[in-house]
Amino acid sequence: MQTPAEQVRDAVTETVDKTTEFDYWAFFLGTPLRIVVIVIVSIVVNLLVRKLINRFAQSIADGSTAASDRRRFAVSEGAAESSSQDPTARARRAQRAKTVGSMLQSIATIVISVIAFLMVLTELGFNLGPVLASAGIAGVAIGFGAQTLVKDYLSGFFIVVEDQYGIGDSVDLGEAVGIVEEVELRTTRVRGVDGTLWHVRNGEILRVGNQSQGWARAVMDIPLPYSSDRTTIDEVIADAVAAIRRDPKIAPVILEDPEIWGVEAITGESMTIRTVIKTEPNEQWAVARAFRAAIKHELDVRGLRMPLPQQTVLRTIPDPAHAVKESESESGESDGDTGSDGSAKPVQ
Repeated sequence: MQTPAEQVRDAVTETVDKTTEFDYWAFFLGTPLRIVVIVIVSIVVNLLVRKLINRFAQSIADGSTAASDRRRFAVSEGAAESSSQDPTARARRAQRAKTVGSMLQSIATIVISVIAFLMVLTELGFNLGPVLASAGIAGVAIGFGAQTLVKDYLSGFFIVVEDQYGIGDSVDLGEAVGIVEEVELRTTRVRGVDGTLWHVRNGEILRVGNQSQGWARAVMDIPLPYSSDRTTIDEVIADAVAAIRRDPKIAPVILEDPEIWGVEAITGESMTIRTVIKTEPNEQWAVARAFRAAIKHELDVRGLRMPLPQQTVLRTIPDPAHAVKESESESGESDGDTGSDGSAKPVQ
């Protein structure tokens, strides 16, 4: 029969033994296992999301948007097919797909990693309430301060996804007009005709005029003598078209026969005929220059000259009294006699 003191001693000893024992299975099946599961699930989710993004980027690179491009820019099935087979268009789609895919993958990885990290901290017993509250306040402050930056990146993303323009395109972005040299998610670089390099923030672009997508059109207003008849005008334009058709540098870029839209303006000296030629992108200026040179040659052959605007020359008539005084003064100075010593005598 144990005494009460012995019973207390035995109970304390049993409690101490149970306390000193460490249940490894319970430990590893608890928090560490949940952390491992969180990490594995985050990695799997990240891989799946990246795979979906790769499929989306590959669809862009393969030209899955060719149907919309055909509706917007092509005028026939043959033109659309040739556009889809263009090596430049394929390279451009590949670059666009690479940019979009890398950006989306980076965003997905960051978001999934942050969520997994916060879940691991929760499993370790950290109180994330104050941290999340502070992060929320900091996020609001940063959002107000960096809203233009976010706007630039979002605008750049949609510019790339929608293929509004690309490197080498001739664009009109408002103040900046020229050739696109670089397209980034925040800014676009445009080289002007005079060599000026414009750095345009994508968030500030309100409109885009792209002169390099699908096809272009050379519009020429040609002033001809007012007395010219329509037959002569048609012959001049037809011969000019035949001349540029024989040019090996110009003929391949002309997509359709020129069209004569008719009389654009009439003045007392001339009438202006508008002619348009459909060309490949960025070739409308070269075609227009060649066509004007051919028109000039045909007019010279026929002895026709482009009319000059009427000019009026106004000449002032001098005052007669002032003219008489000037003549008398000049004659008096020239007729003065000189003395024997060579000194001039005064005029009487």
